[in-house]
Amino acid sequence: MARSEDQAAEGETGGRRVRADARRNIGTVVQAAREVFATSGIDAPMRDIAEKAGVGVGTIYRHFPQRADLIAAVFRHEVDACAAEAPTLLERFEPGEALDRWMQCYVDFIVAKRGLASSLYSGGSAYEALPAYFDRHLEPALQGLLDAAVASGEVRADARPHDLLRAVAHLCRVGSNQDPAQARLLVSLLVDGLRYRASR
Repeated sequence: MARSEDQAAEGETGGRRVRADARRNIGTVVQAAREVFATSGIDAPMRDIAEKAGVGVGTIYRHFPQRADLIAAVFRHEVDACAAEAPTLLERFEPGEALDRWMQCYVDFIVAKRGLASSLYSGGSAYEALPAYFDRHLEPALQGLLDAAVASGEVRADARPHDLLRAVAHLCRVGSNQDPAQARLLVSLLVDGLRYRASR
């Protein structure tokens, strides 16, 4: 389940409750940073983010005193968006196809965030809680998809979200050096393997 705007703002300001206008600023800054990081990398000038968000640089530093704080906020935002796709896909597609499509969304998340993800292992204190955040949100999202696909007889019952998330991450590292399409193909083959010995 996606977090509420209040919960998101608290997560990005150390748990402090903030005013509605501050929440809007935080959301706007995080979205702008996400777009700027995607095109220019995580070392992009703060003034570029501020200009895109339509705020002053001081506003960014008021909510995110260190660049690492903003990077962590963008990462949490992306994790939330990826997790939220799972129930949306289950509403639109049969369970097996929903699982396949979500795994490809997860590939997009991993491949597109390679520069962002590498910063998470730099030892900064802003990143310490992110691995647990990642697991806490993405594992239940994938579990829901697996449960539905198993119940429909489309995939085998012994797959575990923790193992699959890490398998996809490894396949993306192997397959996306030159062409993200290779990572997508490898993950598609992995999902096809889940259909082996399915109850159907």
